[in-house]
Amino acid sequence: MLKIGTRGSKLATTQAGHMRDALIAAGYPAELTIITTPGDVNMSPVERIGVGVFTQALRDAMEAGECDIAVHSFKDLPTAPDERFHLVVPKRAVAFDCLISRDGLTLQELPEGAKVGTSAPRRVSQLRLQRPDLDIQPLRGNIDTRMGKVTSGELDAVILAAAGLDRIGVLERASQVFDADVLLPAPAQGALAVECRAVDADIVAAINTLADPQAAAEAAAERQVLRTLEAGCTAPVAAHATVTDGQLELIAGVFAVDGSAHLRETLTGPMDQGRALGEQLAQRLLEQGAAALMSK
Repeated sequence: MLKIGTRGSKLATTQAGHMRDALIAAGYPAELTIITTPGDVNMSPVERIGVGVFTQALRDAMEAGECDIAVHSFKDLPTAPDERFHLVVPKRAVAFDCLISRDGLTLQELPEGAKVGTSAPRRVSQLRLQRPDLDIQPLRGNIDTRMGKVTSGELDAVILAAAGLDRIGVLERASQVFDADVLLPAPAQGALAVECRAVDADIVAAINTLADPQAAAEAAAERQVLRTLEAGCTAPVAAHATVTDGQLELIAGVFAVDGSAHLRETLTGPMDQGRALGEQLAQRLLEQGAAALMSK
């Protein structure tokens, strides 16, 4: 029986449960094992706790033999590869952000000075770029907690990843799903990373049945932008790749958190050259002053 390590939140257990069901369907009996991470008990902003807060405990548990497989939100993983583990990317969910708002209002329909919840610098910077009048409030907690702040009237709206709502079956509550022209998502948003110990050949073979080459190519290109920029997962950096007929189109942006300026570039090339495209696009951004912009 393969033990799949996961955080204990509704979203984490749901997405890990999908991986469990897929492994069982492929002939590999599997069950979930709940691992508590520091990020589950510390409600400080993620950028203060540190990069990888939600993933390191899972990796430690896997290395210690407490579980055989770990399921992560790929965007939470450090961009440097870890040679101890074999990683695959399953089919990706919707990559974009969405708005949960009172009265079903869109971003442009929110009243002047509306209170909008999000703690991600990437989202904050893009919101300030479009609606500098908004009162942006810090936001942590699980999906239900975050949406509850709108229901209770504490906030007028919150920004969440559409993939999370989709996976737990409540995406219809979104009043707006943003496309890349409005709000660029985080690198690898909507993608899962499924890992096992690299030395366990049988388990490597098991999780390889989950792999989706297109999702892997898109996530690799997006994460390479982040890595080349030497930016953490909480930096005001956004990237989105799509594959069509073997060609990968990559869009990336770097934003000043105060909304005063931004850079945005697009590049297209072969799907199997995703990392190279990500590096090339990031170099273009650096040449235009991305490093200084991220520190504003």
